[in-house]
Amino acid sequence: MGNVEFKESLCKGCSLCVSACPKKIVSLSKRTNEKGYFVAEVLDKASCTGCAACAAMCPDIVITVER
Repeated sequence: MGNVEFKESLCKGCSLCVSACPKKIVSLSKRTNEKGYFVAEVLDKASCTGCAACAAMCPDIVITVER
């Protein structure tokens, strides 16, 4: 199981992490950060394998994955 953390204040809501997730458990939330961007979140943390595909796709390096 992996633990995914997003630096929400830096997320631009590009959704590249959403398309990169092989388990399809990353999504843009309905919450926005202080810049007005919808932030990414993991919908089912128990299903996360810690593959870090989401972090590898993030152009702004806002995702940290721990296994």
